[in-house]
Amino acid sequence: MEIRRYLAAVAGMMILSQTAMAGTVDQSLRPQMRSGDTAEAEIIVAGDPAQVSSKNMGFQRWLQGFRKRAHAKGISDRTLDRAFRGVRYNADVIQKDRNQSEFTKTLWEYLDSAASDTRVKNGKKALRQHGRTLRAIEAKYGVDKEVVAAVWGLESAYGSYRGSINVIEALATLAYDGRRGRFFEAQLIAALKILQSGDTSPHNMTGSWAGAMGHTQFIPTSYQAFAVDFTGDGRRDIWSDDPSDALASTAAYLARHGWIKGQPWGIEVQLPSRFNYELANRKIKKMPSEWARMGVTDMNGRPVRDYGTASVLLPAGAQGAAFLIFKNFSVIERYNTADAYVIGVGHLSDRLKGGPKIKSKWPRGDRALTFAERKEMQKLLTKRGFDTKGVDGKIGPLTIQALRGYQRTIGMQPDGYSSLNTLQRLRRN
Repeated sequence: MEIRRYLAAVAGMMILSQTAMAGTVDQSLRPQMRSGDTAEAEIIVAGDPAQVSSKNMGFQRWLQGFRKRAHAKGISDRTLDRAFRGVRYNADVIQKDRNQSEFTKTLWEYLDSAASDTRVKNGKKALRQHGRTLRAIEAKYGVDKEVVAAVWGLESAYGSYRGSINVIEALATLAYDGRRGRFFEAQLIAALKILQSGDTSPHNMTGSWAGAMGHTQFIPTSYQAFAVDFTGDGRRDIWSDDPSDALASTAAYLARHGWIKGQPWGIEVQLPSRFNYELANRKIKKMPSEWARMGVTDMNGRPVRDYGTASVLLPAGAQGAAFLIFKNFSVIERYNTADAYVIGVGHLSDRLKGGPKIKSKWPRGDRALTFAERKEMQKLLTKRGFDTKGVDGKIGPLTIQALRGYQRTIGMQPDGYSSLNTLQRLRRN
């Protein structure tokens, strides 16, 4: 949750590096590695034993100082003693943090998993099994039950992959030895406040290696801000096998960030043959009827209803699917900033409502650029006179603008898409 900050601190854009299991259950498509979760807090899985022992001694000294800071934030000795009983430096957590994969999958490969037949089938089963609860949540918060179910499906495969690491141990290890110590210490304080409030116990507070918890993977600060007690038992229990509080908390989060009931997240559209690709810009918003006058229609050739202002999104450039995206796209984006994730949640929710698969073809002969290749592209663009204003391997608005400028000069569609073909052209020219 609160992924706008969370992804930057923890997982970057790992969402495109996840795989999905075949068979009756799809794995979570959470943007974190899940393999190798430790089942017991005391076990140290990775690293040289002498080095781990040395790290653990430093970790214990760090804990002494942390206790004072926790006291200043209102955490009691009793809570600290309960929370840290048996907790040690966890080298496996650090190994995962240090070895996060970069982009290795394309958008279409990700969507193949996000809205696979198995995930749709399991989602419809979950909707039937928890229908009464999901309908009540939709009535209270105004968020479509299928959207809530889609988030659940991508975050934990409908509760099947919630994570089993001791969250206090994971966050303490990352606060002590991680790349973003201040961020993770804030999450650790929040987790301790959750324990102190009595919502759960240290034993039950389990999650991912980066501290995301429960059916829909809240981080502690987002839990504090948005979790709700939907069952009325006095606890906001997102860890229970009963997903009611977790699903309601997700709906509450989306509602608080401006979800508009009845508005789609986005709609697949057809573009006219001479479409001006400069208009495919999140900052350019028009009513669907205005887009229709420019030749942008739904896949049946009809104007899209005026649900609200919308932008044209080309997540795979001119050779892939096009979407008109609405405000609800931005609301899902608050949960996770990756376009692939937002489209995954949105498309899965449409499939759960009985909607069709994406009809447009994807450029399946293409592959995702590696981090090194993205940096190379930025260097070459700048060298050719199309300044990206930095070389960081991130394809943001400035790089897209530079790409479009280059594409125009060589007669390519100026869609700003960072394809392997464009990189190869840059290398030759």
